[in-house]
Amino acid sequence: MILELDCGNSLIKWRVLDLGSALIVAQGASVSVDELLGELAGLTVLRVSRARVASVRGDDETMMLCSRLSEKLAVEVMRAAPAKELAGVINGYRDYERLGMDRWLAIVGAFQLSRSALLVLDLGTAVTADLVDASGVHLGGYICPGISLLRQQLHTHTRRISYNIEQVAASDYETAPGRSTAEAVERGCLMMLRSFVSVQILQASDYLGDDFAVYVTGGDADLIENCGRVTRVPDLVFRGLAIACP
Repeated sequence: MILELDCGNSLIKWRVLDLGSALIVAQGASVSVDELLGELAGLTVLRVSRARVASVRGDDETMMLCSRLSEKLAVEVMRAAPAKELAGVINGYRDYERLGMDRWLAIVGAFQLSRSALLVLDLGTAVTADLVDASGVHLGGYICPGISLLRQQLHTHTRRISYNIEQVAASDYETAPGRSTAEAVERGCLMMLRSFVSVQILQASDYLGDDFAVYVTGGDADLIENCGRVTRVPDLVFRGLAIACP
C-alpha cells in the first residue's frame, strides 16, 4: 500500500492506494498533523509500505510532517519537488520553484489526460486557473480568493455582516437575490466564483484556440458544474504526485 498526501492551505487530504490494483482503499481529510496521525493509526492493517507528499506549506512544517510520518509508519516518505519540466509539461514561471506545488502537479496530472491544450481550475481556499498549450507549455495563470476567503473578508471588515455559516450553504446553488444578509453574502460569493470561471473559459480561447479541455478540481468544484464544458477530476493533484514521485 502507498499513502498519498496533499497538504493544502486548510486541509491535509490523504488516501491509501493498493499497489497492485491502484484502487483507493482508504481516504480522508485532516485539519492537523495530529489528527492525520490519529486517523492513520487505525490503518496499520493496510501495511503502508511507502508514502509520497505534495505540500504548499512552509519547509519547516512540511519536513516535520514527513519526519513524523516516517517515524510513525516506519516507511520512506518522498516529497514532490519543483521542476522545470515533468512528463511533457514545461513550467511557465520565470522562477519555476515559485509555482505552487499543488498547481504544478494538477497541471501535470491534467496534461496526461488529454495531451492537448487545457485550462486547469483548482477551487479551494484559493482559486487558481492555469493554461497549458497543446505542446505542454504552461502559459501562466491566475490566483484569487476562494469562497471561504471571500466570506471571511466580509465578516472581518464589514461591521454589520455577521451570521452563522450553517444558516445558508453556497452548495444550495441558489442565486436568486438574497433576502437576508446570510443569503446575500453566500449567493454573492457563489456568483463571483462562477463569474471568474466563466471569464477564464471565455478568454482561454485567446491563448489556446477553440479546441481545449477544461479540468476542475478542489473542494468547491461541485459549485461550478453548471458552468459548461468542465470535466471534474477530484484527484488531479494526486495524479501529478504519482508522476513526480513514482
